[in-house]
Amino acid sequence: MTALFKNEEKRTLLLLGISFIAVLGGLFHLPFNPAWIAIVLCGIPIVKGAIVGLVTEFDIKADVLVAIALIASIVIGEIFAAGEVAFIMALGAYLEERTVAKARAGIGKLVSLTPTTARVIRNDGESIISADQIRRGDTLRVLAGETIAVDGVITKGQTSVDQSVMTGESLPVDKGEGDEVFSGTVNQFGTFEMMAQKVGEDSSLQRMIRLVESADAGKAKIVRTADRWATWIVVVALLAAVGTWFITGEIIRSVTVLVVFCPCALVLATPTAIMAGIGNATRFGILIRAGDALERLAQVKRIAFDKTGTLTYGRPAVSKVGSCVSDLNDQELLDIAAAAETHSEHPLGKAVVGFYRQERGKSPDNPDAFQMLAGRGVYAEVKGRQVYAGNEALLWEQGIEMPERLLQAANSEKAGGATVIYIGVDQKAVGLIALSDRLRPDAADTVNAIHATGMKTVLLTGDAPQAAQHMAKIAGIADLHSSLRPEDKMRAIRAFADQDEPVCMVGDGINDAPALKAARVGIAMGGIGSDIAIDAADIVLVGDDIKEIPHLIQLAQKTMKTININLTASMVLNFVAITLAIMGILNPVWGALVHNAGSVAVIINSSLLLNWRKSREVAAASI
Repeated sequence: MTALFKNEEKRTLLLLGISFIAVLGGLFHLPFNPAWIAIVLCGIPIVKGAIVGLVTEFDIKADVLVAIALIASIVIGEIFAAGEVAFIMALGAYLEERTVAKARAGIGKLVSLTPTTARVIRNDGESIISADQIRRGDTLRVLAGETIAVDGVITKGQTSVDQSVMTGESLPVDKGEGDEVFSGTVNQFGTFEMMAQKVGEDSSLQRMIRLVESADAGKAKIVRTADRWATWIVVVALLAAVGTWFITGEIIRSVTVLVVFCPCALVLATPTAIMAGIGNATRFGILIRAGDALERLAQVKRIAFDKTGTLTYGRPAVSKVGSCVSDLNDQELLDIAAAAETHSEHPLGKAVVGFYRQERGKSPDNPDAFQMLAGRGVYAEVKGRQVYAGNEALLWEQGIEMPERLLQAANSEKAGGATVIYIGVDQKAVGLIALSDRLRPDAADTVNAIHATGMKTVLLTGDAPQAAQHMAKIAGIADLHSSLRPEDKMRAIRAFADQDEPVCMVGDGINDAPALKAARVGIAMGGIGSDIAIDAADIVLVGDDIKEIPHLIQLAQKTMKTININLTASMVLNFVAITLAIMGILNPVWGALVHNAGSVAVIINSSLLLNWRKSREVAAASI
């Protein structure tokens, strides 16, 4: 029994059950009216809350009118009506809390996933320590089935990791040495060792938790509007009740007017829909930080994309290996280049080595000698051959002439936005390796789906025109602005707004933060995005899954439609019920039933948003 009363939800259900039985008992003529029990259990908290709000904050809201209606019903002897009003109001409040709790359950579970311990390797020994004692640079060992405590990089071993909590991916992701792993994800198979990089409050899981805590539906502008309406309705209700009593002389009609005039459905109309919309977005890896973000997104007319890291992966990848001499084929050229780049710390060099490992399934040979040539490339000795790998200036500097065939091939790759590494062997130019950022595979479909919703798109990037044009063409974005600095992106967004085209900006980097703030709505990439960009955004894509943006747009529109339906229906129902109450057709008991049925209907209508998703078939047909 003690445990029952410690659990708030179970306690609430118990009190509601007792009150329901008590209200039913009030229908029978008993020496003691059981409806008093419902008044005490459900009505007193309502009256207390109304008095506290009125006295301490002069907060005239729905509870004030409900409290007056309760007291008036008791004064005229309508005990059953008072008990029913108290019970149904308490039931409506519980249903609202359940809707909000369910809406946030998908995010809130992140908090419970925070690991409390981890296996750390220090001084050649393994020990289990508290997760908050992990330091950057520590080596951790993670066994199969364990939750990863912090963000880091695998240094030894291979495994598959369940990242569904963070990214929504349905299948485990294979990981090996050099791959990143994130806190809160689960090691599925095997044992691996990792070096801790982001610990404590800096870890991915803790960052997501902070984002959850900042999601507040009470910030929505339309919620404040409904609250202002509720304040005026309280005043009008009192005047209507007094006027009805004065004209008809029947106080029971006045009490009924007070009962049905309570604007509970009106006040519940928006926050329940907003929170249900937030819960829906969470299911698809979208965290909504500001309550009014959905409202603002529904007003947007153009989606602006950053290129690198948003439409693309933001990482260079080998796109072509091309030999220009007859005695060296492409495979042999890759062997030499990968061996030369093995010890390189440059992202392009690492990309070449990574591509070799992927293609060959093994690591390249180690060079006999290696030298980093800052700003130009690398020099290495591979199996007795002198190898230079770097930019054009490096080969000219070494007196290596490049044939016209090689230069033409390089220019062709550069026209497509690629970066070129020239390879020279024994003072002879032998070929090139082209690297380019890759467009996300779902980028083009995402842009098409956005166009299908009636919105326009634009690419705002700091990249050079050639690379920007190449990616924009593949993605299907016709409007393009390249070579932009952060302030240029802000000016472009404000220019669109001045043309009555509010912008939603999607970006990932520090340089996108000003644009994310300036836009009507900012969406940040949560996985690879910088902390500054995430802090500047209203919405975060946890798994960098841009294909969910069309659903987010449709969800915003559906949420606002639900809010408008809720508001309209609640006002119409109140108007009809008030008219019937003034005419004497409704008594306090039936008035309470009609009024609170409206509140419950609003909550149920909002809760339908939790699992809403426009049919993919319908969406595809509209593209």
